[in-house]
Amino acid sequence: MIITIDGPIGTGKSTIAKEIAEAIGYIFFDTGAMYRSLTYGVCKNKINSDNPEEIVKYLQDFSFDIKIKDETKHYYVNDEDVTDDIRGKEVTSLVSKIAAVKEVREQMVEIQREFAVGVNAIFEGRDMGTVVFPNAELKIFLTGRVEVRAQRRFDELKAKFPKENKNLTLETVIENINHRDHLDSTREASPLRQAEDAVVIDTSDLNIEEVVFRILELRDNLPT
Repeated sequence: MIITIDGPIGTGKSTIAKEIAEAIGYIFFDTGAMYRSLTYGVCKNKINSDNPEEIVKYLQDFSFDIKIKDETKHYYVNDEDVTDDIRGKEVTSLVSKIAAVKEVREQMVEIQREFAVGVNAIFEGRDMGTVVFPNAELKIFLTGRVEVRAQRRFDELKAKFPKENKNLTLETVIENINHRDHLDSTREASPLRQAEDAVVIDTSDLNIEEVVFRILELRDNLPT
């Protein structure tokens, strides 16, 4: 079975998907990490992010892998562990632009579908239920008020990268989220949108456990 969880930044997709996967013994895939890993490679190799042709050329040498280390997923780009680096400010500021390149999304979709062969898995992202797995048995679309999502993102960045975000303000995070929402939802290739058969859950006033319980309930009530 494939379960997809889509939605904008700050809705708790990754945390919720992880908890569900652990609860039912499914494999969890954070597809955003794939795009972040590619963006990290673009930054490291000083590729012009405004030049799609250069990005597509880099794709030919891009190697992505997932390995389990100390019971935790680690992401590798050309054998380099980039698990922490892909969450940094530079990657975050560019990932939507890189992910909007048509050829990038086409290659990532192929990789994601390869990971799904013969497994029970939860795929979290922005176009999982609409483009990558249109026939998924259960599709979830998470939403949330911008102010709430921004506060979550602000707290996460402050906790994980305190030095890098010493001067970060909540207002800046709100601006960044609004900008990224616009980019993700208006891009030509695989825009962020709700699948027609997705179940929408607003996470603004729900905690992680409540959302997880709701999704598990939906899964348990699927027709057999």
